[in-house]
Amino acid sequence: MSQHELTKGLLLNEKGNLNEAGFAFDLVKEYHREHIKANKGRIKEWDYYYVGDQEYGVALTIDDNSYMGMASVSILDFTKKCEKTKSPIKWFTNGKVKLPSSSKDGDAKLEGKGYSMLFKNNNGHRHLICSMDKFLDGKRFECDIVLEEINPNSMVIATPFKKNKHFYYNQKINLLKATGYFKVGEEKHEFNSNTLGVLDWGRGVWTYKNTWYWSSLNGEYEGHKIGFNLGYGFGDTSAASENILFYDKEAYKLEDVTFNIPKNQKGKEEYLKEWTFTSKNGDINLRFTPLIDRYSNTNALIIQSKQHQVFGKFSGVFKVKDKEIRFDNLIGFAEKVMNRW
Repeated sequence: MSQHELTKGLLLNEKGNLNEAGFAFDLVKEYHREHIKANKGRIKEWDYYYVGDQEYGVALTIDDNSYMGMASVSILDFTKKCEKTKSPIKWFTNGKVKLPSSSKDGDAKLEGKGYSMLFKNNNGHRHLICSMDKFLDGKRFECDIVLEEINPNSMVIATPFKKNKHFYYNQKINLLKATGYFKVGEEKHEFNSNTLGVLDWGRGVWTYKNTWYWSSLNGEYEGHKIGFNLGYGFGDTSAASENILFYDKEAYKLEDVTFNIPKNQKGKEEYLKEWTFTSKNGDINLRFTPLIDRYSNTNALIIQSKQHQVFGKFSGVFKVKDKEIRFDNLIGFAEKVMNRW
């Protein structure tokens, strides 16, 4: 598979289609919401952060899907194998959330009754300050987390759909060094200096029905920082995949991947049994032992989002260039999401 590397310039042409499909290690294409020519109700924009260590994870989202905006908080407890998610919604936001047009600068903010979400970003210096009342057993959630980029590379992909004027422009920034804390009521968890996180920055115009697979990990093993982004499932990815391995300050582009989710005798997927991840040329060989299935199925007439975001422990090997990079029992997540939206 030959993969096309994006050049600098505008993301969309005068017809509202991608100027180029492909990947990059930085956000080289300029996204402007006003350049979109499709129905504005199809635009979907989000900033999703996940920060975690081997005990706890926190996922924070601000999004504007045109017909709705959402502020979401999830806490994952890997020791007790449980999670809590709360996602207040604002209807018919249609761009009023004003998410930044670049991941490099600009704040994201969404607040309402009983919650406040602020993702501050000054030239890549990120500060997440969030609160949500009555989050768990009537107790208030708060967090204050600072993130620092330690790898100069990220995973950027511009993916077209078969339908004209529809596209997805996405950046995953892995290996974000995290410091700070979250608390529920009076119980506080401090993230130590080895804690890492990821940003999923997404902007695009989506088709109504689609499925995606996504997996992300950020950890430290035998003194080395290891992160990856693996995924597939929607759009035309013939120009490039979104698969990449980050190792300390290096980045290694990968080709295909398959998420092998176990199934029972009736063909139903069993998300809490052991998965494997493989590739055609053998450069990816991972084992995934689930701990928590963060499952949700939002079904409101013509709108549905069925999500299995599974957190667990990864072990395995990547073969890149002339080296084998092995690791064991690092916590990450893998998900399958089916949307009608």
